[in-house]
Amino acid sequence: MAATRGSRGARVKQRPVKRVKTVWLSDPIADMLTRIRNAQERYHPEVSLPSSKMKEEIARILKEEGFIEDYRVRTEGAKKTLTLVLKYKGKRGRERVIRGLQRVSKPGRRVYVGVEEIPSVLGGLGISILSTSQGIMTGQEARRRRIGGEVLCYVW
Repeated sequence: MAATRGSRGARVKQRPVKRVKTVWLSDPIADMLTRIRNAQERYHPEVSLPSSKMKEEIARILKEEGFIEDYRVRTEGAKKTLTLVLKYKGKRGRERVIRGLQRVSKPGRRVYVGVEEIPSVLGGLGISILSTSQGIMTGQEARRRRIGGEVLCYVW
């Protein structure tokens, strides 16, 4: 403990301040996409983030579409952690499978589309992920089911 002078000149012991890390996110989906983007930039084999049902569904779609190797959910007490195993290709595994991620609908500007307006990403080389009344799915699946929804993100 460090000693300092108080307002009247007397020596006062200062106690160290205990800081508690609290993170409040206004857009958890954008945070997830940014973590994936940053981990891939540094060629990390996996990335961990706080879990939610929506993030788990997005991870499921990314795995089904071949953008990530795998994902798993760990529970530690009341907290759940989602770990994504990233996928690379090429001779030395230095070529990223996910070329780009873009958040479309944001908390300040929601983007909704009807079935006829569901976007195609890079002429079909990428996917759009939508939140619909029947759950989270790709744009292609939403077109097949003839339902629209909120465009969460594009992945290519």
